[in-house]
Amino acid sequence: MTQEFWGKKIGMTQLFVGDKVVPVTAIDVSFWVVTQLKTQERDGYNAIQIGLPRDRYAGQPFSDDWLKKSKKHFLFVKEVKVAEIPADLTVGKPADFYAQLTEGDSVNVTGITKGCGFAGAVRRHGFAGGAASHGSTMGKNPGSIGFMRSRGRVIKGKKLPGHMGVLQKMMRKLDVVKVERDRHIVLVKGSIPGKSGSLVFVKKA
Repeated sequence: MTQEFWGKKIGMTQLFVGDKVVPVTAIDVSFWVVTQLKTQERDGYNAIQIGLPRDRYAGQPFSDDWLKKSKKHFLFVKEVKVAEIPADLTVGKPADFYAQLTEGDSVNVTGITKGCGFAGAVRRHGFAGGAASHGSTMGKNPGSIGFMRSRGRVIKGKKLPGHMGVLQKMMRKLDVVKVERDRHIVLVKGSIPGKSGSLVFVKKA
């Protein structure tokens, strides 16, 4: 069975592990179902297509009619590549791939970071800003932008103000603190990209 799965970020909380408080992020992995099985012979690669039903259909028995109007019935439709399709896996079966995780496992979590709009160089890149004394008037200006300004050019990769966030990022080797199988929730140590409700991809490291 695959060791990769999709989920939705719930938010952050904290747990007591022994006598220490550990910050954790909760990932909701409930209601995902198998919608299609892609094979090497037919599609050129092996993969399991899974879908997350919309709230009005979540928890209801799977129906083949959902596949005819996938946008109406599913909020997300994603794929998980596998080396070989499991023999006991069929369309409509719950995609509980997280069940193989145990406490102490290490996972990589990929998601889209929160959008922060247009940000200056201080916030976007962590610049220190101008001096706070001796009458400095630099403020939060980025300073010199290179020796080619007179030619109307800017060096590629120069750290300047601009759109911040909405980038795909991966947090590597996060420890699985707890797996609540009855509630379909995975708790991983630390923070992960995205805001509450955003889609994340979890892969065993």
